[in-house]
Amino acid sequence: MFSDSYSQWTTMPNDDTTEEQAKDKRSLYDTLFSIPPPLKHIFDRTPLVTYAANELPSRSPKNRNRNILHVFTSPEDARNGRPSFNPACLKWQTYLKINGIDFATVESNNHASPSGSLPFLIAGETGEVVAGNKLKRWVAAQKKGEKTKEVEDVRYEAYASLLDQRIRRAWLYQLYLHTSNASLLHDLYIRSCSSNPFVQMTIAHQLRSAATSEILKSNPSSSPSHPTIDEAEIMRDAEEAFAALAEMLGGREWFFGVEKPGVFDASVHAYLELLIGEGMQWKENKLGEMVKKYEGLMKHREGVKEMYF
Repeated sequence: MFSDSYSQWTTMPNDDTTEEQAKDKRSLYDTLFSIPPPLKHIFDRTPLVTYAANELPSRSPKNRNRNILHVFTSPEDARNGRPSFNPACLKWQTYLKINGIDFATVESNNHASPSGSLPFLIAGETGEVVAGNKLKRWVAAQKKGEKTKEVEDVRYEAYASLLDQRIRRAWLYQLYLHTSNASLLHDLYIRSCSSNPFVQMTIAHQLRSAATSEILKSNPSSSPSHPTIDEAEIMRDAEEAFAALAEMLGGREWFFGVEKPGVFDASVHAYLELLIGEGMQWKENKLGEMVKKYEGLMKHREGVKEMYF
């Protein structure tokens, strides 16, 4: 009943409605939805003002049609397109460069990401938000008419697990849990979040707890009933992983003998650059010392850096 009456008041007159009926309906509508005289008097004396929109932050990209990759980085490094200090971000930063995708980097954090983790990309032409785990597919879609060649080596998954398990576990331990690198962790991930010392303490605790959880989850010798983190074991596993990667690479330029570097090369470079590059100020860097033993890995890092950075 109410909805029928309401629709009669708000709908436009039909073709067969008389002029008098239409006038009555408009009058009723004006009465129901008009501003009371006291309020109207106030609005007449104080008209609404529309303020101009605020300018974008100075760090915002000037070219809004350019692809924007949100990564862990510093404002200065973002402006200069330098490598991210986060392996996952640097992996995709490198992969975009390998495939000739034009983009700018922006300093960001996990809270800004729709997926809850970095990196993510905002496509310049469409405004599409692309999560890190979908970047490979997105890159392939940009290269229309150019078929992306995938590595067909049956060993691919086994070698990828060396990066995702052993080397990543050692990276987490060295950066997040080794006390000698506490100041580096603070500079990279904590100081930019807050200047409040109590907030910084909380963030540091959360980061270390998350790293501990990840290490325990991927540590074969650990169990829920007996959680253990053995530095010697973690580093030994990482050294074996680097040795296996170096042996597989051999004297070739790229992994798996491909003509052009791919996702795996970008993944390896992300760790190599951060372990032996000049950007990180390590106090304790056992992983970097391991990498320096293998000439092939050192050449791989230099090759990617010279070509794309």
